[in-house]
Amino acid sequence: MISISEGQKIGVGITGFGVFFILFGILLYFDSVLLAFGNLLFLTGLSFIIGPRRTFSFFFQRHKLKGTSFFLGGVALVLLRWPLLGMLLETYGFFSLFKGFFPVAFGFLGNASSIPFLSALFRRLQGTSSMV
Repeated sequence: MISISEGQKIGVGITGFGVFFILFGILLYFDSVLLAFGNLLFLTGLSFIIGPRRTFSFFFQRHKLKGTSFFLGGVALVLLRWPLLGMLLETYGFFSLFKGFFPVAFGFLGNASSIPFLSALFRRLQGTSSMV
């Protein structure tokens, strides 16, 4: 069993609030204050979860510098009250940074059909996809 420290639990909460504020800022037509607050909370929560040293080494690996520059440049533009352009840059940087994680996540979702609730949901969604 994996032990999660109190700092990591706090980090998950802070990251969750960050994602909430980012989504809420997008829903409110790219409100720059909410987006900036969400970005700061997300990055702070990430450093609580994996630690400051590992966060720094994750973002500043040689092969991830392009994604990091777009992501952090987008955060800077949001902080400078250019929310739409900043979020576009952040999105590109996010996908560039985490492109190695997506196949793993999609593979897990593909195998999730063995989970009883999800398999019933997938079967129901599969049956309602008729084109009329």
